[in-house]
Amino acid sequence: MELKDKVIVVTGGGRGLGRAMALELAQKGAKLALADLDQEGLDETIGMCMEFGVEARGYIANVADEASVEKLFADVASDFGALNGLVNNAGVTRDGLFIKVKEGKVVGKMSLDNWNLVMDVNLTGTFLCGREAAIKMIELGCEGCIVNISSISRHGNMGQTNYTATKAGVQAMAVTWAKELARYGIRAASIAPGYIATEMVMSMKPEALEKIAAGIPAKRLGKPQEIANTVAFIMENDYVNGRCIEVDGALRV
Repeated sequence: MELKDKVIVVTGGGRGLGRAMALELAQKGAKLALADLDQEGLDETIGMCMEFGVEARGYIANVADEASVEKLFADVASDFGALNGLVNNAGVTRDGLFIKVKEGKVVGKMSLDNWNLVMDVNLTGTFLCGREAAIKMIELGCEGCIVNISSISRHGNMGQTNYTATKAGVQAMAVTWAKELARYGIRAASIAPGYIATEMVMSMKPEALEKIAAGIPAKRLGKPQEIANTVAFIMENDYVNGRCIEVDGALRV
């Protein structure tokens, strides 16, 4: 898919990976519809995208709320008159041990609230956005591509029962959508990043970052731009469909 003048929605576009993705797509001439709950972050990303001479609009939307997502994609369709792509990037973490035991006694457990929050945003949010994007693409007669942001944690990671479950789910949904939507000219794929140097990650203590980097064969954290490049690759390559691309510096091989 040639990205110039294509309309692409990026959720979580106000900062971090979402911002990097939006800027990469803007450089390639795409029109951006950025969704987030942070108006200030959205405004900053929009301004940066517009410096490349493209149209960019921001939408306050809660991906975990069905009505909010339906309104988001109805507004995008009305504002742009087309929809060609979606990057399902919005996500949260609430890490903690499944069961916490001290001196043989259970002293804690992952709360249902933390389970539900991560499920609502990461899994249900991806489902809702993918569904509404596909509906609008079909209604508008637009071929396109949906990219879900998974994680290498989808294989299982200590302290992330909730997060790993959602990231396995969004990868599996991309496979299912690829099979169901191909007849309409809509592709779906996913990306599984490893440790990426986002603002949130880089706020960790230096010694913790050094320990993480030491365990990666590439001996460094990934750059947000490297994930953004992968989004563009999937969007542009019409024969990439249903696959998950791991971008992790060979952390998991």
